[in-house]
Amino acid sequence: MSDIVTHQDTATAFAEFVEPTNAELDAIEQEMPAILAAVDLLDAQIAVLDRTPTELDAQRIRRARRRLLAARRELSNRTAAASLQGGAA
Repeated sequence: MSDIVTHQDTATAFAEFVEPTNAELDAIEQEMPAILAAVDLLDAQIAVLDRTPTELDAQRIRRARRRLLAARRELSNRTAAASLQGGAA
């Protein structure tokens, strides 16, 4: 049986690209409200996977879905406004 050996140069060729850039971190920070809203919705949906949802569960899911939609709308409006800033109004 032959051993699998990595070459140091090959394994670390892209070491400088492992960390996110400042622009990528800024983009993640801008999207964080939508990400957190999606996590809240998933939490609400996971909570009722093994049981029949009560009215309170259904309300929690509806609220989480509305928060996610609002966060996505805000993000897309912010992105659209940023792309139009340089153009003619």
